[in-house]
Amino acid sequence: MKVVLFCGGMGMRIRADNQSAPKPMTPIGDRPILWHIMRYYAHFGHTEFILCLGYGASVIKDYFLNYRETASNNFVLSNGGQDVEMLESDISEWKITFVDTGLTTAIGERLRRVRPYLEGDDVFLANYGDGVSDVDMNALIASLPAGHAGSLLAVPPQDSFHVVGLDQEGGMTGIVPVASMNMWINGGFFVLRQSIFDYIDEGEDLVMDGCIRAAAAGKFTANRYEGFWACMDTLKERAYLEELHATGAAPWELWRQRETV
Repeated sequence: MKVVLFCGGMGMRIRADNQSAPKPMTPIGDRPILWHIMRYYAHFGHTEFILCLGYGASVIKDYFLNYRETASNNFVLSNGGQDVEMLESDISEWKITFVDTGLTTAIGERLRRVRPYLEGDDVFLANYGDGVSDVDMNALIASLPAGHAGSLLAVPPQDSFHVVGLDQEGGMTGIVPVASMNMWINGGFFVLRQSIFDYIDEGEDLVMDGCIRAAAAGKFTANRYEGFWACMDTLKERAYLEELHATGAAPWELWRQRETV
């Protein structure tokens, strides 16, 4: 099943002063978060990727054109360094389509521009390219109701902010952490059918236009998930994911669990 990844964002909130790479290329360990997301989908058997490129497209292209398997796999070096025998491989079975979808294009329009590469797939997957989870992707696919245009992963908010309750006179009536409230946000993991294109017009957004219209027609689903999910919008969030990875406690790295069995 093909996986559409939206890779055109600039990531202004997470960018350091000297950083010019697109947001999906922000590293966790030795690999960018884009790679982590792709490895996640590959773990479930989905190895055909369509990258919707925009800002920093050349950085993403060059990364894969000059990909070094040795950075994250075991290998044997011999003959004075002239011969390298890989003991494992990351991307040898991946098929990646690189499509320039514009610098400031809305997500829905980016999806429309890669539609020709989705022909033959009634159901396909999509992801914002900046979030990770340990959700069972194949279970999400199986749960998509017949006739629905798609579904998205709904997760509790991860923000550390507190919601302050006020009365009409400005007196504080309470304070509640956002994460503990009965709220659900879009986690950015989509399962979509070709019919989603019936709800997106030229230049529009996937969620605020397409998904809302499909939902109003009773053709879109939200899957609640209270397991691990995290996005990487800020340096603080990146530090959190980096720590999980460095300590070997990254829940989204399901492929590593398989390797240690």
